[in-house]
Amino acid sequence: MSHNTFFGRQHDIDFIMFSVSHWMAISLVACFCMILFGLRRAIRSNPGLKQSIRLLLVAVLLFSEGGLQLWYITQEVWKKGNSLPLELCGITLLLSIVMLLTRSRLLYSFLYFAGIGGAFIALLTPNLVYPFPHFRFLLFFAAHGGIILASLYMTWIEGYRPTWKSLFFTMLCLNIVAAAVYAADRILGANYMFLAHKPGTFSVLDYFGPYPYYLLAEEAFAFVVFLLMYLVFFWFPQRWNAPPCARRTKL
Repeated sequence: MSHNTFFGRQHDIDFIMFSVSHWMAISLVACFCMILFGLRRAIRSNPGLKQSIRLLLVAVLLFSEGGLQLWYITQEVWKKGNSLPLELCGITLLLSIVMLLTRSRLLYSFLYFAGIGGAFIALLTPNLVYPFPHFRFLLFFAAHGGIILASLYMTWIEGYRPTWKSLFFTMLCLNIVAAAVYAADRILGANYMFLAHKPGTFSVLDYFGPYPYYLLAEEAFAFVVFLLMYLVFFWFPQRWNAPPCARRTKL
């Protein structure tokens, strides 16, 4: 007898990384990103549409976290050690809501790197056991896609831009967040942000060595990813699009 249900906690088949459903979910998120980019000028020129999309992203993020907490409670699996939004993506999700509502440039300078970078890695290597079309599967990809789209909205529609200072500010904030979460882990006997040990499912951390060395490797990896995000999407395009005389002046 199959225990697979849309909402229940029991399931016979686990999520399989890079399966057809996984690639389809990633492709759908990528499509929404391309649509947002393609319509960026039309959205910017229409204040009503601009506000509607911003509030829609807020609603998606609120529903993602609220739906997850509702699932934990209704399935009687809510635990202080693994149900609080203390993972990096849980923290960036909540901060993305605040950023969208307040249009905070300070939050954007952190979330462009930590939000997009963290959610992108999570989409590629999900810490997930429920397969499509389970409620948890849908929530996972909606939440992480929403985090990415929130910062892309602020970039393409609101016109915000990260800077070199943003990159180092993000690294500083990540270490402060990690220290706070580590303290919470010790108090709760938890493993939020995988600061005590690696996750049970496959993740990029499996390539970074044993505890505690993978934490240092993870930080170096994050810095490289953030640096590439800035160079590829902002620094290089700005130099290439600058007049030749301006490029020579900058050398």
